[in-house]
Amino acid sequence: MSKRRTLVTVAAAALVLGLSGVAQADPSGAPTFRQLAGVGSDTTQGVMNGLSDTITVGGTKIIASYDAVGSASITTKDAATTPGCTMTRPANSGEGVNALVASLDAGDNCVQFARSSSNNSASYAGKNLTYVPFAVDAVTYAVRSDSSISKKLTTAQLKSVYNCTAPGVGTTYKPLLPKFGSGTRAFFLSSLGLTNAANYTTTFPCVHDADTTGAPIEENTGTFLTDPANVAPYSIAAYQSQITGVVPAVQGKAVLATLNGISPTSLNTASSFKRDVYNVVPTGQLANAPYAGTFAGTGSAICGATDVITKYGFGKAANCGDTSIVTP
Repeated sequence: MSKRRTLVTVAAAALVLGLSGVAQADPSGAPTFRQLAGVGSDTTQGVMNGLSDTITVGGTKIIASYDAVGSASITTKDAATTPGCTMTRPANSGEGVNALVASLDAGDNCVQFARSSSNNSASYAGKNLTYVPFAVDAVTYAVRSDSSISKKLTTAQLKSVYNCTAPGVGTTYKPLLPKFGSGTRAFFLSSLGLTNAANYTTTFPCVHDADTTGAPIEENTGTFLTDPANVAPYSIAAYQSQITGVVPAVQGKAVLATLNGISPTSLNTASSFKRDVYNVVPTGQLANAPYAGTFAGTGSAICGATDVITKYGFGKAANCGDTSIVTP
């Protein structure tokens, strides 16, 4: 990742931070509709909900972060002033960025930013987006507490599970992936040296990205591990948030495993599967309020909220607020 920084001078004093309790699934409290509506990643929805509850301008909340899972549709703006902003709920990083791009192309002002747990900027050439890192996560694999699968696999061993070459695949191992578009899926497969694609489970039929009813598997949701032979990628930060109760507990019987000898009990910056997570914003808005004061530069409100970021199991990114990752 480039170390070049583009810092935007902001009136940071106008942004007030204050810790709150458990963040809500979708925006709650006044105002119902806010200046910065964001959608996308399951991995970062909890921390962005927390930030939306604590970052204000002049005492007014400005971030509206809509979860990846919930009602079928969401409405991000007041129909009286900004009609047409009811949409199918974006369910992951890819769908979130797609919703942002669609809003920008339409000029409808329905979506201002997207949550993304992977840097997929290369997929959006010409869309004038900036991927702004703010936190650090690490990914490992999860199994059920009653599983006989080793909780001390290496990258090579895990790769053999996910390319269907490991002995016992289909019996000892029944690997799962989140649905296509998930940033965690893309990052996990890339870290294993495998190529993510919509037809991955056709190419490697031992892997499934839908449950037995055909419902797509949601990332970081342990209740999808219904068989002791199941194994799935899992965000360490998301898991910590779930077991500490700052987000809904959806881990079920899932437990995190040690990957390459690195403990999964807390975010470990030595993890071989460490990643930055991002807020994706229109490049042309970065110098404008409230984008600048919220997202851009080390002095931004998000980068100043270290206590909120760590509360949700993440580490603050060393390059928090960096604006050098721009779509080609």
